[in-house]
Amino acid sequence: MPDLPLPLLIGVVVLDAYAIARVLLRHHGVSTTVAWILAIAALPVIGAALYFLLAVPHVRHAIRKRRLDAVGAEDYPTNSEGAVELGGQEGASAEIASLFRLTTRLTGMAPTKGNRVPLLTEDERAFERIEEVLAGARETVWAEYYIVKNDVTGRRFLGLLARCAARGVEVRFLYDGVGSLGLDPTLLRAIESAGGRTEVFFPLNPLRRRWSFNLRNHRKLIVVDGEFGFTGGMNIGDQYSGRSRLRGARHFRDTHLEVSGPAVADLARIFCEDWTYATGAQLPFTSPPAPASPGPEGSAVAVLPSGPDQRLNASGMVYFNGVASARERVYLTSPYFIPDEPLVRAMTAAALRGVDVRLLVPARSDVPIVAAAGRSNFLNLVRSGVRVFCYQPSMLHAKSLVVDGSWGLVGSANVDMRSFRLNFEISVVVAERGFARRLEGRFLGALESSEELDGVALAARGTFSRLRDEAARLLSPLL
Repeated sequence: MPDLPLPLLIGVVVLDAYAIARVLLRHHGVSTTVAWILAIAALPVIGAALYFLLAVPHVRHAIRKRRLDAVGAEDYPTNSEGAVELGGQEGASAEIASLFRLTTRLTGMAPTKGNRVPLLTEDERAFERIEEVLAGARETVWAEYYIVKNDVTGRRFLGLLARCAARGVEVRFLYDGVGSLGLDPTLLRAIESAGGRTEVFFPLNPLRRRWSFNLRNHRKLIVVDGEFGFTGGMNIGDQYSGRSRLRGARHFRDTHLEVSGPAVADLARIFCEDWTYATGAQLPFTSPPAPASPGPEGSAVAVLPSGPDQRLNASGMVYFNGVASARERVYLTSPYFIPDEPLVRAMTAAALRGVDVRLLVPARSDVPIVAAAGRSNFLNLVRSGVRVFCYQPSMLHAKSLVVDGSWGLVGSANVDMRSFRLNFEISVVVAERGFARRLEGRFLGALESSEELDGVALAARGTFSRLRDEAARLLSPLL
């Protein structure tokens, strides 16, 4: 360190000491903690500034904390309704009961029965169905998205929201400050002029309230009239709607869900919390009247919000639990695969004990550095018996998990550090064999257009390729 005036030197020492204390108290994990301490010590002031800018901040979310406290998240009562009741119903397994106890403790929301959760796997049909429901909205349309593109699909979607507002529907639209950076402000003003409300979640402008450089709202969520919900992996844009494929451009293969039944109230609750957090003005949650049950074939559903406001990340914990508890097979799909060490070990252990563990990733990623970081894990996984497949026809963007043909998960969370630590995400866990079989069928169908990675070929890669992938892996906490 160059010679500095004593007051300035004291200031640097105090700042770095404070940053190191914060690192030690935040429980980032041993390797991450040591890395940050070394960075702060090697780069006085700069290292501390980077830590405060990039490390996982402490996000307080008073509404969600009150909900967790209300259900006793630390000491879930085993005789209460919700997860245990579902686990005890006829035909339900002990594994499902355990799964739902986990989701309830993590999120504070008990699972619900009697839901319909059709898979929306064809891009064009998914957007047709969303537009159909929006066109029929009577009272409320609440929508939040990570990405809304300024293209045909994005402009059409925002125009539909404006038309809903113009006919007296309560429209609230929440978008991420980074993911939707290119939004045309005139389209947002059209919604406002028609009587709707729009708000940015985590703006980039440091002069705005609740701004963040590194945190993102990665959720994709629509709730209409408290009766219909949509969530999953699809953002709003031509790449997701199939319009880009029609003109021969790059498109995404994705998976989305339509939800009707009691679980829609949980989706609405998450939107209310996010709106209140983003705006500072409370949007009270009023549970809609209980809808008529779709019948005995209805699915048991747990809505799974996750984010940096949780002490234990719900997405990461449920993915880990799914792999670790699998007895026969577990199929995992992720476009951006940068797992943490516990999940790698769970996948390795599951494969070694004879579980059919399969991973599906894109052959060509739209984020090359993320793909490189993911490849650094493949050789050890394949050597342990995990089968890794690369989807060839298009960019794979679906995020899903299906376990033992018994339950499945579809949502917005990737299997990466960002989704498990930094992003606000939302997924839906469905415990119903028909749904799980459909999700397995979707996965196995994709394998027909995929290439399986071979351990010998992976081991024979050149030194430069391996160095590139390992270097990218070092950046995984930031990707």
